[in-house]
Amino acid sequence: MKVRILGCSGGIGGEHLRTTSMLVDHDILIDAGTGVADLSLAELALIDHVFITHSHLDHLAALPLMIDSVADLRVAPVTVYATAETLEIIQNHIFNWAIWPDFSEISIREAAVMQYRAIRVGQTIELAERTITAVPAEHTVPAVGYQLDSGAASLVFTGDTTVNDAFWPVVNAIANLRYLIIETAFSNQEKRLAVMSKHLCPSLLGDELAKLTSDAGIYITHLKPGQIDLIMGEIEQCAGDVKPKMLQKDQIFEF
Repeated sequence: MKVRILGCSGGIGGEHLRTTSMLVDHDILIDAGTGVADLSLAELALIDHVFITHSHLDHLAALPLMIDSVADLRVAPVTVYATAETLEIIQNHIFNWAIWPDFSEISIREAAVMQYRAIRVGQTIELAERTITAVPAEHTVPAVGYQLDSGAASLVFTGDTTVNDAFWPVVNAIANLRYLIIETAFSNQEKRLAVMSKHLCPSLLGDELAKLTSDAGIYITHLKPGQIDLIMGEIEQCAGDVKPKMLQKDQIFEF
Protein backbone atom coordinates (compact mmCIF):
# COMPACT_ATOMS: atom_id res chain seq x y z
CA MET A 1 0.00 0.00 0.00
CA LYS A 2 1.10 3.54 -0.70
CA VAL A 3 -0.31 6.33 1.45
CA ARG A 4 0.14 9.96 0.44
CA ILE A 5 -0.69 12.61 3.02
CA LEU A 6 -2.84 15.21 1.28
CA GLY A 7 -3.53 17.19 4.43
CA CYS A 8 -2.70 16.85 8.12
CA SER A 9 -3.19 20.29 9.65
CA GLY A 10 -5.69 21.34 12.25
CA GLY A 11 -6.56 24.33 10.07
CA ILE A 12 -5.77 26.25 6.91
CA GLY A 13 -3.61 29.22 5.97
CA GLY A 14 -0.61 29.06 3.70
CA GLU A 15 0.72 26.78 1.02
CA HIS A 16 1.26 23.70 3.15
CA LEU A 17 -1.69 23.80 5.54
CA ARG A 18 -4.47 21.48 4.44
CA THR A 19 -6.93 19.62 6.64
CA THR A 20 -7.03 15.88 7.05
CA SER A 21 -7.01 13.54 4.08
CA MET A 22 -4.90 10.60 2.91
CA LEU A 23 -4.80 9.05 -0.55
CA VAL A 24 -4.26 5.28 -0.44
CA ASP A 25 -2.85 3.95 -3.69
CA HIS A 26 -4.92 5.71 -6.36
CA ASP A 27 -8.45 4.71 -5.40
CA ILE A 28 -9.05 5.18 -1.65
CA LEU A 29 -9.37 8.26 0.52
CA ILE A 30 -9.15 8.27 4.29
CA ASP A 31 -11.11 11.41 5.18
CA ALA A 32 -11.75 14.20 2.69
CA GLY A 33 -10.45 17.43 4.15
CA THR A 34 -9.17 20.39 2.14
CA GLY A 35 -6.05 18.52 0.98
CA VAL A 36 -8.20 16.66 -1.54
CA ALA A 37 -8.49 19.88 -3.56
CA ASP A 38 -4.82 19.62 -4.54
CA LEU A 39 -5.51 16.49 -6.61
CA SER A 40 -6.05 16.80 -10.35
CA LEU A 41 -9.43 16.07 -11.87
CA ALA A 42 -8.02 12.85 -13.33
CA GLU A 43 -6.81 11.77 -9.88
CA LEU A 44 -10.17 12.60 -8.30
CA ALA A 45 -12.00 10.53 -10.89
CA LEU A 46 -10.00 7.43 -9.90
CA ILE A 47 -11.18 7.50 -6.28
CA ASP A 48 -13.72 4.72 -5.70
CA HIS A 49 -13.79 4.52 -1.89
CA VAL A 50 -13.89 7.23 0.81
CA PHE A 51 -13.57 6.24 4.48
CA ILE A 52 -14.71 9.01 6.84
CA THR A 53 -13.58 9.01 10.48
CA HIS A 54 -16.26 11.44 11.69
CA SER A 55 -18.53 14.23 10.56
CA HIS A 56 -16.52 17.34 11.43
CA LEU A 57 -15.96 19.73 8.52
CA ASP A 58 -12.16 19.58 8.49
CA HIS A 59 -12.41 15.86 7.67
CA LEU A 60 -14.99 16.02 4.89
CA ALA A 61 -15.06 19.58 3.54
CA ALA A 62 -13.91 18.51 0.05
CA LEU A 63 -16.22 15.50 -0.27
CA PRO A 64 -19.28 17.32 -1.72
CA LEU A 65 -17.17 19.23 -4.25
CA MET A 66 -15.22 16.12 -5.23
CA ILE A 67 -18.38 14.10 -5.84
CA ASP A 68 -19.83 16.91 -7.93
CA SER A 69 -16.62 17.37 -9.92
CA VAL A 70 -16.29 13.73 -10.99
CA ALA A 71 -19.98 12.82 -11.37
CA ASP A 72 -19.92 12.87 -15.17
CA LEU A 73 -16.53 11.13 -15.41
CA ARG A 74 -17.41 7.91 -13.61
CA VAL A 75 -19.29 4.75 -14.55
CA ALA A 76 -19.70 3.46 -10.99
CA PRO A 77 -20.69 5.23 -7.76
CA VAL A 78 -18.19 6.47 -5.21
CA THR A 79 -18.73 4.49 -2.00
CA VAL A 80 -18.62 6.49 1.23
CA TYR A 81 -17.90 4.38 4.34
CA ALA A 82 -18.54 5.57 7.90
CA THR A 83 -20.46 4.51 10.97
CA ALA A 84 -24.24 4.59 10.65
CA GLU A 85 -24.35 7.59 12.99
CA THR A 86 -21.83 9.53 10.89
CA LEU A 87 -23.60 8.68 7.64
CA GLU A 88 -26.86 9.93 9.12
CA ILE A 89 -25.22 13.26 9.99
CA ILE A 90 -23.72 13.58 6.51
CA GLN A 91 -27.05 12.79 4.86
CA ASN A 92 -29.06 15.12 7.10
CA HIS A 93 -26.70 18.10 7.13
CA ILE A 94 -24.65 18.06 3.92
CA PHE A 95 -26.14 15.99 1.10
CA ASN A 96 -29.62 17.22 1.94
CA TRP A 97 -30.48 19.38 -1.11
CA ALA A 98 -30.30 22.51 1.09
CA ILE A 99 -26.52 22.55 1.58
CA TRP A 100 -25.61 20.28 -1.36
CA PRO A 101 -27.47 17.96 -3.74
CA ASP A 102 -28.01 14.40 -2.55
CA PHE A 103 -25.79 12.52 -4.96
CA SER A 104 -26.98 9.20 -3.56
CA GLU A 105 -30.24 10.00 -5.43
CA ILE A 106 -28.72 11.48 -8.58
CA SER A 107 -27.82 9.16 -11.45
CA ILE A 108 -26.01 10.31 -14.58
CA ARG A 109 -25.82 6.80 -15.98
CA GLU A 110 -27.56 3.72 -14.53
CA ALA A 111 -26.26 3.94 -10.95
CA ALA A 112 -26.31 6.81 -8.48
CA VAL A 113 -23.19 8.96 -8.34
CA MET A 114 -22.56 8.12 -4.69
CA GLN A 115 -23.55 5.34 -2.32
CA TYR A 116 -23.26 4.91 1.45
CA ARG A 117 -21.95 1.87 3.28
CA ALA A 118 -22.23 1.73 7.07
CA ILE A 119 -19.39 0.16 9.04
CA ARG A 120 -18.88 -0.53 12.72
CA VAL A 121 -15.87 -0.64 15.02
CA GLY A 122 -13.94 -3.85 14.42
CA GLN A 123 -15.35 -4.39 10.94
CA THR A 124 -12.89 -5.02 8.11
CA ILE A 125 -13.42 -4.03 4.49
CA GLU A 126 -11.36 -5.94 1.92
CA LEU A 127 -10.43 -4.11 -1.28
CA ALA A 128 -8.15 -5.92 -3.74
CA GLU A 129 -6.01 -7.69 -1.10
CA ARG A 130 -5.93 -4.59 1.09
CA THR A 131 -7.88 -4.47 4.34
CA ILE A 132 -9.22 -1.44 6.16
CA THR A 133 -10.54 -1.94 9.68
CA ALA A 134 -12.41 0.57 11.83
CA VAL A 135 -10.78 1.04 15.23
CA PRO A 136 -12.15 2.81 18.34
CA ALA A 137 -11.95 6.59 18.69
CA GLU A 138 -13.36 8.89 21.36
CA HIS A 139 -14.52 12.32 20.18
CA THR A 140 -17.39 14.79 20.57
CA VAL A 141 -19.30 13.09 17.75
CA PRO A 142 -19.40 9.40 16.76
CA ALA A 143 -15.92 8.61 15.42
CA VAL A 144 -13.54 5.86 14.42
CA GLY A 145 -9.94 5.52 13.34
CA TYR A 146 -8.66 3.12 10.68
CA GLN A 147 -6.08 0.36 10.37
CA LEU A 148 -4.69 -0.01 6.85
CA ASP A 149 -3.16 -3.46 6.32
CA SER A 150 -1.29 -4.44 3.16
CA GLY A 151 -0.61 -7.94 4.47
CA ALA A 152 3.07 -7.08 4.93
CA ALA A 153 2.54 -4.23 7.40
CA SER A 154 -0.08 -1.93 8.92
CA LEU A 155 -0.59 1.79 9.40
CA VAL A 156 -3.06 2.98 12.04
CA PHE A 157 -4.66 6.43 11.98
CA THR A 158 -6.42 7.39 15.21
CA GLY A 159 -8.68 10.02 13.70
CA ASP A 160 -9.67 12.76 16.13
CA THR A 161 -9.64 11.29 19.61
CA THR A 162 -8.82 11.87 23.24
CA VAL A 163 -7.87 9.51 26.08
CA ASN A 164 -9.17 6.19 24.83
CA ASP A 165 -8.48 2.97 26.71
CA ALA A 166 -10.46 0.94 24.15
CA PHE A 167 -8.00 1.87 21.40
CA TRP A 168 -4.73 0.55 22.78
CA PRO A 169 -5.56 -3.17 23.19
CA VAL A 170 -6.62 -3.17 19.53
CA VAL A 171 -3.43 -1.47 18.38
CA ASN A 172 -1.18 -3.58 20.59
CA ALA A 173 -2.68 -6.73 19.06
CA ILE A 174 -1.57 -5.72 15.53
CA ALA A 175 1.51 -7.87 14.98
CA ASN A 176 2.63 -6.08 11.82
CA LEU A 177 2.11 -2.48 13.01
CA ARG A 178 4.68 -0.22 11.35
CA TYR A 179 3.22 3.29 11.60
CA LEU A 180 0.91 5.08 14.03
CA ILE A 181 -0.53 8.47 13.10
CA ILE A 182 -2.02 10.12 16.17
CA GLU A 183 -3.49 13.56 16.71
CA THR A 184 -2.38 16.32 19.08
CA ALA A 185 -4.50 19.39 18.45
CA PHE A 186 -3.67 21.71 21.35
CA SER A 187 -0.75 22.83 23.49
CA ASN A 188 -0.55 22.04 27.19
CA GLN A 189 -1.61 25.58 28.06
CA GLU A 190 -4.94 24.76 26.35
CA LYS A 191 -5.38 21.39 28.06
CA ARG A 192 -8.81 22.42 29.35
CA LEU A 193 -9.95 23.10 25.78
CA ALA A 194 -8.42 19.81 24.62
CA VAL A 195 -10.36 17.89 27.26
CA MET A 196 -13.59 19.75 26.51
CA SER A 197 -13.32 19.16 22.75
CA LYS A 198 -12.01 15.58 23.15
CA HIS A 199 -8.64 16.14 21.54
CA LEU A 200 -5.14 15.47 22.83
CA CYS A 201 -2.49 17.87 24.11
CA PRO A 202 1.16 16.84 24.64
CA SER A 203 0.76 15.78 28.28
CA LEU A 204 -2.26 13.63 27.41
CA LEU A 205 -0.41 12.28 24.37
CA GLY A 206 2.51 11.22 26.54
CA ASP A 207 0.17 9.28 28.83
CA GLU A 208 -1.52 7.63 25.84
CA LEU A 209 1.71 6.62 24.10
CA ALA A 210 2.86 4.96 27.33
CA LYS A 211 0.13 2.38 26.60
CA LEU A 212 1.69 1.42 23.24
CA THR A 213 3.71 -1.80 23.42
CA SER A 214 5.22 -1.86 19.91
CA ASP A 215 8.07 0.18 18.42
CA ALA A 216 6.04 1.59 15.53
CA GLY A 217 7.03 4.89 13.99
CA ILE A 218 4.83 7.61 15.49
CA TYR A 219 3.66 10.65 13.56
CA ILE A 220 1.71 13.61 14.95
CA THR A 221 -1.18 15.15 13.03
CA HIS A 222 -3.87 17.82 13.46
CA LEU A 223 -1.70 20.50 15.09
CA LYS A 224 -3.28 23.95 15.28
CA PRO A 225 -1.57 26.16 12.66
CA GLY A 226 -0.48 28.91 15.04
CA GLN A 227 0.95 26.53 17.65
CA ILE A 228 2.99 24.04 15.64
CA ASP A 229 6.40 24.80 17.14
CA LEU A 230 4.98 25.12 20.66
CA ILE A 231 3.11 21.81 20.47
CA MET A 232 6.03 19.88 18.97
CA GLY A 233 8.36 21.32 21.63
CA GLU A 234 6.00 20.19 24.37
CA ILE A 235 5.70 16.75 22.77
CA GLU A 236 9.49 16.46 22.91
CA GLN A 237 9.25 17.08 26.65
CA CYS A 238 6.25 14.83 27.30
CA ALA A 239 6.84 11.95 24.87
CA GLY A 240 10.41 12.35 23.69
CA ASP A 241 11.37 8.80 24.61
CA VAL A 242 9.28 7.38 21.74
CA LYS A 243 10.52 10.07 19.31
CA PRO A 244 7.28 11.20 17.64
CA LYS A 245 7.69 13.11 14.39
CA MET A 246 5.39 15.71 12.88
CA LEU A 247 3.39 14.42 9.94
CA GLN A 248 4.02 16.39 6.75
CA LYS A 249 1.83 17.23 3.78
CA ASP A 250 2.82 15.07 0.77
CA GLN A 251 4.65 12.59 2.98
CA ILE A 252 4.59 9.07 1.54
CA PHE A 253 4.28 5.80 3.46
CA GLU A 254 4.82 2.53 1.58
CA PHE A 255 4.25 -0.79 3.33
